[in-house]
Amino acid sequence: MRFTEPFDITIVGGGMITEMQILPSIYHLQRLGVINNIAICALNTPPLKVIAQNETLKQAFPNQTFTPYPDIDNESEDKLFPDLYKEVIAGMDSRNIVFIALPDHLHYPAIKFALEQDQHVLCVKPLTLKYAESKEIEQLAYQKGLFVGVEYHKRFDDRVGLARLKYRAGDLGEFRLGYATLIEPWYYRDSNFQNWCTIENSDMFSYIGCHYVDQVHLITGLLPVQVAVYGMIEDYPNGNKGYLWTNAHVIWENKACLAVLNGMGYPNVGPGGNSQGLWMFTQGENDGGLIFHDDQYRGVKCSRISNGNQSDDSLYSEPSPDYFKLVERGGKGLTPVGYGYRSIEILIETVHRVESSAAGPDAGESLEKRRQAIREIDEEGIIATPANSSFNELVMEAGRKSILSNGRDVVIEYGDPPRVRFKEYV
Repeated sequence: MRFTEPFDITIVGGGMITEMQILPSIYHLQRLGVINNIAICALNTPPLKVIAQNETLKQAFPNQTFTPYPDIDNESEDKLFPDLYKEVIAGMDSRNIVFIALPDHLHYPAIKFALEQDQHVLCVKPLTLKYAESKEIEQLAYQKGLFVGVEYHKRFDDRVGLARLKYRAGDLGEFRLGYATLIEPWYYRDSNFQNWCTIENSDMFSYIGCHYVDQVHLITGLLPVQVAVYGMIEDYPNGNKGYLWTNAHVIWENKACLAVLNGMGYPNVGPGGNSQGLWMFTQGENDGGLIFHDDQYRGVKCSRISNGNQSDDSLYSEPSPDYFKLVERGGKGLTPVGYGYRSIEILIETVHRVESSAAGPDAGESLEKRRQAIREIDEEGIIATPANSSFNELVMEAGRKSILSNGRDVVIEYGDPPRVRFKEYV
């Protein structure tokens, strides 16, 4: 595609996803001339120091760096800067990129602020936990001609793309019953999750189960109409309480059901990085069909002589090369591969697509061309946007309503406006 001038980018959030996926992807795009300056804002300096001192990133991207906010050399580790990201974004030139990588419940105010400062926005999933917030974001972005993309990276797993093509061609029958699971490692309990993924803010279904609701829609085109989420409350090491195990049942408009199991309990010594997969059973006129994604093991086995220095290193492992890995492809450093990288590459290419469509001196004409490009992206339905994936926010809102009420069934009504409510029984 034809690229505009390279963008400056500010990443808001210095957590694990920034370190392991977002920043190395952005570094590679900077290497390719797609990205210019990189800034990372965090609440305080410790996570920024961890990223800056990451030896794998130094090896993969020699001589590349980012500007940390707050300054890791001149600010105390104990001092907090909850609003510093606003100062950084306010100082950016218009129509660059802000990447929101904050805890789930903090997405909405940060996205809204970035849009108000005339910035394109990318955001880790889920976009928000309430439908009304996603709708406000959609309207504000469209008014300004700004692109908002949600980083549902499993959309760019080629297996999902193949399933979508075959299902929508009628080759796989109709979805009837399925289950998905993603159990994160036990050591997540010792991470920053214990400070934010607490009962009042989020839960494991909202954090990670949303991937599979999104996948089923992408494959089938079906909309979810009812949600029930049972959560088990347990203590984190710091004493905070969270829904560390969840079991969700999502009913779809054709009466199909998807069960989604999530938690923080995969053994630290387990051979995979987590336990995950998707099973969908379908039916045709004369036979049943099956979609099965084993997202955990990809036929790679590794036995180390000694443990590595990362929390997920095991003497014996069966890693997946498909989500995100850094490999040698010639030249200096390492190259990111996998659908985790592809997702971010495509999102940033899409910002370029919006801006390229509007090249010209006339401000009014530029705005309408950007709006037209955004409408086309919404209608294509491949990249998740507020306009084409708001069913996810309805599921999030329904799921939170359910889990806080001990798993009661919550109905999603696609009216004007859509709403969620407890199911009534006669």
